Amino acid sequence: MEASQYGKVAVLMGGISNERDISLESGIAVLDALRRKKIVAERFDPKIDDLEQLKKFDRAFICLHGKDGEDGKIQNFLEKINIPYTGSGIDSSSVGMDKFRCKTVWKKKNIITPDFLQVKNISDFKIASKICKLPFFIKPANSGSSIGIAKVNNHQEFANAFNEASKIDKIVIVESLIEGKEYTLPIIHNKTYPIIEIRSKTDFYDYEAKYLRDDTEFICPAKLSEKLVKNINQECKKAFDSIGCEGWGRVDFIIDENEKIFIIEVNTVPGMTNHSLVPMSAKYSGISFDDLVIMILETSNA
Repeated sequence: MEASQYGKVAVLMGGISNERDISLESGIAVLDALRRKKIVAERFDPKIDDLEQLKKFDRAFICLHGKDGEDGKIQNFLEKINIPYTGSGIDSSSVGMDKFRCKTVWKKKNIITPDFLQVKNISDFKIASKICKLPFFIKPANSGSSIGIAKVNNHQEFANAFNEASKIDKIVIVESLIEGKEYTLPIIHNKTYPIIEIRSKTDFYDYEAKYLRDDTEFICPAKLSEKLVKNINQECKKAFDSIGCEGWGRVDFIIDENEKIFIIEVNTVPGMTNHSLVPMSAKYSGISFDDLVIMILETSNA
């Protein structure tokens, strides 16, 4: 498509979630790329701007991470005003954002994911320990960027972590710890891209390792056998499709010492800064950041 055919593009960024700062960083990078491609694009921050003003645009590039951006709410509004938008639809965004609902779907569809359990109060420690075995992770169901996630070794740590996670979301889950290596796989226009291995110096790939430290290593492409890569592509695509995701996204997973693949989560609006993982994978495939942005913008035709 010619630049003019995209019309006026709203780059949605910022918002009110606890991932606002990362969202602004992603949005500004995307906005700059669109403008370099001669596309008419404007910054739009739902925390500041009136959503009704979106009616003035021809399409939306969603860079809103977390609450109100990845959970189907902005997608629902954009559909009501008939504005095409990037990425997954209302229902798949909502399920993808909610770790409990997402993992429940995967369990039913025989997609391998670590054991999990919703916990409603501190007294659930006993059953959590029985099902997920110590140490395990505790997570707010609806939060991204590893915000609110903690590794739990005992009852006191569980109590502290549960209280913190409860402040972020009313649904809190525990998840079994899988000993293995962490990876991620981007999917764009139904195609899988090079797998990235994530080597963090922290206990796990937490917020600090993602955004604040400079000693996290990323191996792209990951050093894996051809057979294993084929299996990973199939399993990640299956997990992505099982909740109805479309357009683009990223699937995070762990591989244990027996080469068993555990799907951890799907990101329906991954980070889009110059150092984010989807651009890193695309770069290895010979796709520049600006061209990647256009590829994602084209998902708004769906």
